Amino acid sequence: MSTNPRTLKTVTRTQGNNTALKDGRVKPNGFTFDFEEVSVLPQAFRRMVRGLEFDVSEMAVTTYLTAREHGVEFTALPIFLVRDFHHGAILHNLKAGIKTPKDLEGKRVGVNRGYTVTTGVWARAILQDQYGVNLDKITWVLSGDEHVQSWQAPGNVVPLEADRKMEDMLASGEIPAAIGASSDHPNVAPLIPNATETGLEALRECGHYPINHLVVVRNDVLEENPDVAVAVFNAFAESKRLYLEQLKAGQIENPTAIDRLHVQVMEIIGDPLPYGIEPNRKVLEELIGHATRQKILRKPVKLDNLFAETTRNLIA
Repeated sequence: MSTNPRTLKTVTRTQGNNTALKDGRVKPNGFTFDFEEVSVLPQAFRRMVRGLEFDVSEMAVTTYLTAREHGVEFTALPIFLVRDFHHGAILHNLKAGIKTPKDLEGKRVGVNRGYTVTTGVWARAILQDQYGVNLDKITWVLSGDEHVQSWQAPGNVVPLEADRKMEDMLASGEIPAAIGASSDHPNVAPLIPNATETGLEALRECGHYPINHLVVVRNDVLEENPDVAVAVFNAFAESKRLYLEQLKAGQIENPTAIDRLHVQVMEIIGDPLPYGIEPNRKVLEELIGHATRQKILRKPVKLDNLFAETTRNLIA
């Protein structure tokens, strides 16, 4: 924790909706962000979960749900920084005989890093809900371990053999498919074609844009500074507002792929990055349901209780 209680040791990825925080145009009322840059963001999640190293931290949603169930002392703010579609996260070996997602049943399927990784949760939900895959009939093979060390995996979740690389096994066909892996091997391709358009079509049908990351604050920081949650929420919200103004006006220099995707989403639903519980209740409850059915959570949780009390009615 910062030695100055009004200075918040903070980690969040530099991206469009956070740019005004990083360059100092927006500051939290009564507080100062002291940003630490962590080049591989999941390493920051791990440091926060295992060591509470930051006052304020970006965090994968399912990591947060798992950590809360296991008693980690931080609480979320309804600031939803990262969203994406996950149809393209499922890769397969073109020579492994996988013609449809249902063909994954009875097979070993890789998962990059841990089973509780949010992209994996959403991708498995797509397989189950949109393609009728029985997730229990798949053995999920992990390339890493979980951020929450006390979490216990279900019986059909196993670690990758020592000294093996998931990308090599996918390229050789030893595992026919994997979620979240990266590969430029000619035998490897997305299992679901036209992934972006398929995601946008799902958005048109269900009306929401899947959430990956939110923001958490250490409980002792919240207790010692009753005004910190609202101040942090408002600062992130103002930074997002400035970003969306630029996005709408076409003023983003060198837009990223995610900037371009946000524009496509904006054309369908308006604000692609709503903050606050209410605008996101349906998608968050869906994610909690998936995490419960996939045996990541032992029991469902009440959504509102996951967020700092002073932020539960805030919307931006």
